[in-house]
Order: sequence, then C-alpha cells, then structure tokens
Amino acid sequence: MKRLEEFPRVSLGVFPTPIRRLDRISKLLHTNVYVKRDDLTGLGLGGNKTRKLEFLLADARAQGAQVVFTTGGAQSNHAMLTAAAAGRLGMRAILLLKKRGVTDCRGNLLLEKLMGTDVRLIDTDDYNEIYAEMDRVGRALGVPYYKIPCGGSNALGSLGYVACAREIHEQGQAFDYIVCAEGSGGTMAGLALGAKLYLPGTRVCGMMVDRAPFDEITPALMRGAAALLEAEVTIGPEDYLLRDACGPGYAVPSPEGNEAIACLAANEGIFLDPTYTGKAFAGLLAMAREGAFRPEDKVLFLHSGGAAGIFAAAL
Repeated sequence: MKRLEEFPRVSLGVFPTPIRRLDRISKLLHTNVYVKRDDLTGLGLGGNKTRKLEFLLADARAQGAQVVFTTGGAQSNHAMLTAAAAGRLGMRAILLLKKRGVTDCRGNLLLEKLMGTDVRLIDTDDYNEIYAEMDRVGRALGVPYYKIPCGGSNALGSLGYVACAREIHEQGQAFDYIVCAEGSGGTMAGLALGAKLYLPGTRVCGMMVDRAPFDEITPALMRGAAALLEAEVTIGPEDYLLRDACGPGYAVPSPEGNEAIACLAANEGIFLDPTYTGKAFAGLLAMAREGAFRPEDKVLFLHSGGAAGIFAAAL
C-alpha cells in the first residue's frame, strides 16, 4: 500500500485538530461523546475542506494551473475555502455557484467579497452545466486551469479524510463510532476507508444532509481512494452507516438541526451550522435517544466547520 506521504500535498491547515470529551452532552445522553474540532483547521473559518484542498491544490499546482474553478451552492463552505486557499498559493479562484438559497451578501458570499473573489451565480440545478461552463471560461482565459468538483469530493480529495482517520489513531484514543455530516461524500468516504485501515472496530456514520444517492456515492469514493493508495481492501455496506438527516431539504434549516445547534451551544459553547453540522449532530442526538449507543461506548462527532452559514440563515 502506498503511504499518504507519497502524494503531493500543500500545507494549508493546523494539524492535528483537538479531540475533547463533551462532558455535559455525555451526561445528557448517557454515553461518552467527544468532538474532533475540524472547525479549527486554521484556513478561513476552518472546516473539513482544508484537508481535501491540501491534496487537490497540490495536484493543481503540479499541473501548472493558474486558475482554480469550483462550485457548490451559493453559501458553499467548500467554495469559500477554495478561494482562501488559492489566494494563499498565488492562484486565482473562480467560483461558479448555483443561484440557490441565500444569494445576497451574507455568510460565505460576504467572506468571498472580502477576498476579492470572482463569484458567478449560475441559474441551474445541473452541475454538468456548471462544469461545462468552467471549461468555456477556462478556454477563454487562455491559461492553465484546474477544476475541483463540488465539495472537493473525488478520490484524491477523499485522501484528506483517510489522513484524518490516521490522525485520530495517532491521537491515541479508540472510538466505537465516528459521526459526520455527509453533503457531497468525500469526508464520509475518506473516514470510512481510513477506519478500515487505521481504526479497527470503529463504525463511521454519515448523516446525509442532501438527497443524493449516498449509498452509491460513498462506496464509489471509497474504492477510488483505495485504488489511489493501492490498498487491497474490499468495500461493502457493512463498512459504514448512513442515516437521513436532510429534513425539509438541502441547505434548508430543520427544527431538529436548530435544536441541536442550540443544545451544543448552550451546553458546550460550540457553534454548529444549519446546513451540515447542525443536522449531523441532530442525527447523533436522535441515535442516542433511540438507544443506539451503550453507556460505555465512545462516540466521536466530527465538527466539519461551516460557521459562516450561521450568519446567512434565519434560525
């Protein structure tokens, strides 16, 4: 198997991110709940995309890219962090975002304005149309360009969370469950593959905050990342758990998610966002209330960031 160090990687984050026990939440849920603070990765307002971008932008730089394209919703955390990372590396970021959700100058769009980012809102729900537009704009610019998919979720980006699973192992604690938001698939897939490689006995649970077919997306990304690593592993549905946490729709706040945001803020002084981590933590709360966790279990919640989303949504 190839080592992660064999892949080109740029330094963008501050690692390892801390893990700590949530004492009040643990008492409330009658089990042991911990948080890994990937909202403190150090780039922009932090978040999970930093880990993916370390691999993706290293690839972009190796290919001589001067312009980096990516996409997502209007309030995409990934897009904002891509712009921040590209600026640090001396590249130009062009964001082609879906004209959906909160499109006025709040949240991530405000941060992008502060960075002087080229943001273009596209009135479509079809990412294939957006990727085609990237090619059209890139050819018109006449310089080398690099396309990053929504969420940075491809096989190479997923290696960022294989590395995170190894980091958790190296931090010296064993967990029965890791719970994370699943919005484009790469974080969940990387953690699930990383658990197979570095965290035996740990089940990774993805809280699906979108209606995408994650039962197909997750194993496909896991297999792609495993192929890059030349890891001889079999991937099956027993390697991960998926749970619906979408509520009324992607990027639409849910009552359960809002309750979870308030619960963690009031009890632990940690803030979640309404699109991803709030809904994911709501799923963790629901599992605990349903008796999914034993009193002796250790459950790790991956806080994948998204703080700017709080300031773009009406909770």
